[in-house]
Amino acid sequence: MIFVRDLGNPEGPVLLPDNSWLVTEMRLDRGCVTHISADGRIKHLVAKTGRPNGLTIDKTGVLWVAESLNPSLLRMTLDGNYKVVMTECNGERFLFPNDLRFGPDGALYMTDSGIPFKEWAELGPDQRRHARTDGRVYRIDLKNKTAQKLDSGIPFANGIAFGPDKKLYVSATISGMVYRYQWRDGKVGKREDFGNVINPELPESFRGPDGMAFGMDGNLYVTVSRQGDVTVLDPSGVVVKRIKLDGPSPTNIAFGPRGSRKIYITEQGIGQFEVHDVDTDGLPLYG
Repeated sequence: MIFVRDLGNPEGPVLLPDNSWLVTEMRLDRGCVTHISADGRIKHLVAKTGRPNGLTIDKTGVLWVAESLNPSLLRMTLDGNYKVVMTECNGERFLFPNDLRFGPDGALYMTDSGIPFKEWAELGPDQRRHARTDGRVYRIDLKNKTAQKLDSGIPFANGIAFGPDKKLYVSATISGMVYRYQWRDGKVGKREDFGNVINPELPESFRGPDGMAFGMDGNLYVTVSRQGDVTVLDPSGVVVKRIKLDGPSPTNIAFGPRGSRKIYITEQGIGQFEVHDVDTDGLPLYG
């Protein structure tokens, strides 16, 4: 079902306590964070930043935005005020901040796709399949305003999530793989393959995983851009279901209100926010 239409390359869905939503709109003529009412009927602009990508909210109601056009981490409030918090890690500038999640330790974890957005935008699908990117994962201590690079060399790092096992999961669009890291007290182990979401029954083309979220059932729900589905991986990384979407290029996913057993998906191909029934609620996010 289509929940909201006429969005400009939406991403980063966040459910607010009153069951209304925030999304980012990445299309450059919009480049904003947008608030959507709980019934999906009313939209209003929160703030324009350039090309906001990932979005998350902390336990105090402050928004954190991965800004990809002017590579930076932004702190934003619902009244639209925002400021740049960070643009680099130990002298190495961010290239393409993509997605965000809070961890069990209260730190913010961020993916960086590893290529400037303007360079990525100029590449055709076949070029993107073979692009060399230095995708990264950062741990950001917001209290001390310091960042630590946890991994690099990922082929277009994209979605990020913590599982019920408290392990860290990161998707890589170019490889089609979701990677997993052992996690303990802000430190991660070696990157390991968890599961690949590319549908081998489809013709070969550029497509790959984007945003993702865990259900209470322990499964990982992964949006697959240019494949037009949410691919569901079980706790061992095996594909157990593909949920077909109305649009071809989903970008991210969030579970609906507790008890609703619904997933909400941002879709940039035709600019909409979709809602689908599932058999579980979402795993609560860290704040």
